[in-house]
Amino acid sequence: MAGFSGHLVLVFGLLGNMISFMVYLAPLPTFYHVYKKKSTEGFQSIPYVVGLFSAMLWIYYALLKTDAMLLITINSVGCFIEAFYIGFFLFYAPKKIKIQTVKVVVFLNVVGLGLIVVLSQFLAKGPNRVHIVGWICLIFSLSVFVAPLGVVRQVIRTKSVEYMPFPLSFFLTLSAVMWFFYGLLLKDYNIAIPNVLGFSFGILQMVLYIMYKNAKKVILDQKLPQFTDEIIKIEDEKLPELKEQIIDVMKLSTMVSEIIPVVLKLNNNNCGHEVVDEVHNVPANQIIEPVK
Repeated sequence: MAGFSGHLVLVFGLLGNMISFMVYLAPLPTFYHVYKKKSTEGFQSIPYVVGLFSAMLWIYYALLKTDAMLLITINSVGCFIEAFYIGFFLFYAPKKIKIQTVKVVVFLNVVGLGLIVVLSQFLAKGPNRVHIVGWICLIFSLSVFVAPLGVVRQVIRTKSVEYMPFPLSFFLTLSAVMWFFYGLLLKDYNIAIPNVLGFSFGILQMVLYIMYKNAKKVILDQKLPQFTDEIIKIEDEKLPELKEQIIDVMKLSTMVSEIIPVVLKLNNNNCGHEVVDEVHNVPANQIIEPVK
């Protein structure tokens, strides 16, 4: 039975490694966008700094346990990937954002982790050291899993899943399931308990995605007939007015066509009288007889 349990631990640990590796690669489209734009725009570095701290903390915990090699493997890969993300972010970030990011990295990953290592080494011994660091990992993991609640609230408020991609939620949920069973079979509740929360939030995110993935389209489809009816109503109201205007224009054109010949005739008559008057008013000595 112990051997079978050991095989299951290995299976869930390997599956957890593979799925977590895919989760680590999830931000690649974001950094490709940064590369194309040559700017970090509105993206934040905090998730990657926190991810690096989490990976380093779990490596320290796994080293203290001495029987959690699969935790060391995936978190070592995670450290490398998160460090690459942070370096890439710093390369394209504005100067002010660079300074802020470096400050957070130093405060959290150097000072914070350094304090945990030093205090746990000098103030705790043996199994107590493992339990203390395990509790720190558990509390930090819970806080990380609670972070997506902001996105959940935004999805419910806007009825849009634009900022909550389904593949990421799906793989995070699978990862939580694998690491839960890994911790349960290993009888390490510092690993198992946070992933219960991760699994719950992952299911919630996927349910919200299914509920709201077509919400915007449905809202637009519902509003379209209303707008069409309003346009038709407006056109029906304006049609009699347009007809009257067309009739008035036709009447005016008819009147103009009748007036124009009369005006032309009067102009011709006036021109004839003016010519005759001019001829009669010319003095006799100025009249030139035609050449014979």
